Amino acid sequence: MKSFNVTGTCFPSLHYMVDITKQVNDAIDLVSRNLYFCINRGRQYGKTTTLEAIRTKLQEQGYCVFFISFEGLDDDDFVSLKTLLAKFMSLLNEQLYKKITKNISQSAIEKIAKFDSLQEVNSTLLIRLIFDLCSENNKIVLIIDEVDQASNHDSFIKFLGILRRLFLDRIYSPTFYSVILAGVYDITNLKLKIRPNEEHSYNSPWNIASDYSSDMSLPVDGIEKMLIEYKSDRNIDFDAKNIAKQIYDWTSGYPYLVSKICLLIDTKNLTWDNHGINEAIKFIFNDSNDKLFLDFSKKINDFPNLTLVLRQILFNGDFVSYSLLDNDLRLALRFNYVKNINNQVVISNRIFELALYNFFISEEKKTSIYAEGEKDKNQFIKDGYLDLKHVLEKFAVHFNEIYGKNDDKFVENQGRKLFLLYLRPIINGIGNYYIEAQTRDYTRTDIIIDYKSKQYVVELKIWHGEEYNRKGEIQLTEYLNYFNLQEGYMVSFCFNKNKQTGLQEVNFGDKKLYEVVV
Repeated sequence: MKSFNVTGTCFPSLHYMVDITKQVNDAIDLVSRNLYFCINRGRQYGKTTTLEAIRTKLQEQGYCVFFISFEGLDDDDFVSLKTLLAKFMSLLNEQLYKKITKNISQSAIEKIAKFDSLQEVNSTLLIRLIFDLCSENNKIVLIIDEVDQASNHDSFIKFLGILRRLFLDRIYSPTFYSVILAGVYDITNLKLKIRPNEEHSYNSPWNIASDYSSDMSLPVDGIEKMLIEYKSDRNIDFDAKNIAKQIYDWTSGYPYLVSKICLLIDTKNLTWDNHGINEAIKFIFNDSNDKLFLDFSKKINDFPNLTLVLRQILFNGDFVSYSLLDNDLRLALRFNYVKNINNQVVISNRIFELALYNFFISEEKKTSIYAEGEKDKNQFIKDGYLDLKHVLEKFAVHFNEIYGKNDDKFVENQGRKLFLLYLRPIINGIGNYYIEAQTRDYTRTDIIIDYKSKQYVVELKIWHGEEYNRKGEIQLTEYLNYFNLQEGYMVSFCFNKNKQTGLQEVNFGDKKLYEVVV
C-alpha cells in the first residue's frame, strides 16, 4: 500500500503524490529546445522527485539520460579539475553499472568504462569522450543534482566552463543535448554569499542557462486529488476538499510541509480535520531533528541582514519592496522563506512565519512581559479552554505597568511583539497562532489563535480615533463571520495621554467584541 513520504525521492507507485505533470512538461519543453537550465528551489522542495520524473519521461521519449548527484562528495573530490573529472566519470559509469541509464549503445557503455579506468583524466580527454558519445547519440541529457556541494570550488567552475564552451560550439561539435543543474543556490550568479565570511568567485560560466520558472508549489486541487486517492485506499471518509485547503493555507503548497502534515496525521492516528492539522503542526515544531528546520535555523543565524528584514516584516508590519539588487532578499526567495507578491516581500507560508516568531521570541524570554505571561498562564484556562478575555485584561495591566512610561515610538514599534511575547508562554505546547497576511500592515494586524480546536480572532491596531476604531469593529465582525465565530477581541495601542485604558464589552450586531486599550 502507498504511503506519504518525506525522506528522499517520491515515486508514484510507492507514495501518495500530487500530480507534477505541469512542472515536468515545462522542463521537457526546455530540453526539447536544446537548452541548458537550472532548477533552484529551497530545501526539500521536491527538486529530486521532479528530476526523477523528468528523467523517466525523457527516457520514454528516447533520450539517453545520465542523472547523477553531487550529494555526499567531499572536498577531496574537488581538489583539482582532474579529481573532479575522475569522480564525474565514476558517477556516469555507476549509472550504467546499475542499468539506470537507458537508450545507450553497448559501444558507448564500453567507452565510458574505459575512460573511468584511466589513471589520470583531463579536460581534453573528457571533451573527446563527449564528442564520441554525442556523435553516436545526439539526444544525451545530463542532469546533476545537489550542485551546491560543488559550487564553492574552483574545479567546479572550470568544469562548468568546459560544458559552456561545448554548448557554445554545439553547431560545429556534438555535445550534450541539454544539461540540467539542480540545487538551492543560483549557479548562474556565484556572487551570492553562499558561505558567510568567505571569498567567492564573481563570474559564473553558467550564464548560458535558460530560465526554469515553473511553480513547484503544490496547488489546492492537486492536494485534494492526492487525499481522495488516500481516502479510497484506506476506506475512510473526510472532507478532502476542505482539508486540502487548510493544509495549503498553512503551507502555501511547500511540498515537504504538505507531505509531512499528511504523514503525521496518518501515522500518529490523528483526525482528518482542523484539530488533526493543528496537532500535526505541533509535532513538526516539537521535532528537534527535523532537517528542514535545522537548516532553517542555521540560515537565519548565518545571514543577519536577512534576519533583520524578517523581523521588520513580522513585528512591525513593514512593507519590504522586492529588489533584484538585494542579495539578502534574493537568498530568502531562493530558500523559499519569503515570496514576492505584487512586488512586496512576505513570509512564504504560515508554518515558516510561526517558526520565525517562535525563534525570535525565544531570544527574548528574559523580557519582563514574557515573564509575566509565564507566571500568569495557569489562570487563563477554564474548563480546558483559553479565557482570552482574561488574557487581554492582564496584558493591559502588565503592559501599562512595564511600558507605560516609554515614548510613543517605542510602543508603536514594539506593541505587537510584546503582545506575542506575553501570549507565547500561555498557549505554548497546546495552541498555535498565525498572522493573517491580508490584514497585517502598519496600522492593523489580525492574529488567529487555535487552542484545542477552538479559534480566536484578535485584532491588534494603532489607535487613530473613534471613526477608525468603528471601521476596525466592522472589519473584525466580517472576519468573525468568515470563521463562523460570535466573539472577537481587539487590542488598541493608544498614544492619547488622556486615554482610558482597560477592557470593555461591545455588542456589534449579533457579535460580542472585547476591546482593550493600552
